[in-house]
Amino acid sequence: VLGVPVSANGSEIKAAYRRLARTWHPDVVSVNQKEMSADRFMRIQAAYSTLSDPNQRADYDRNLRRWNRPFTTVEATATAVASYGFSSYGANRNWETDQC
Repeated sequence: VLGVPVSANGSEIKAAYRRLARTWHPDVVSVNQKEMSADRFMRIQAAYSTLSDPNQRADYDRNLRRWNRPFTTVEATATAVASYGFSSYGANRNWETDQC
C-alpha cells in the first residue's frame, strides 16, 4: 500500500505515508474522487499505523514471512483440497452399501 520495501525503516515509511497522504487525502482531491480517495486514504492510514508501531510491525513481518515461504507437499495438498471443495467428497455415501 505504501510502496516501500520490506526492509524499509521508520523514516522511509513516514516519508512514503506523507507523500501518499498529500496525494490521496479526501480534502485535497476533486469532488468526484472523494469516495475513492477516502477508501484509499484509510488503507494508507492503516498501513502506516501497522508499520510505524514496532509490535504491529513485528507481527506483520512474521505473517509476511509465513505467507511468502513455499508450501510443503502436505500443506499444498490440504490447501488444494480445501480450495476446490473436495473436503466433503463422499460425505453422503455409505461405503458399505454403495460399492455394488
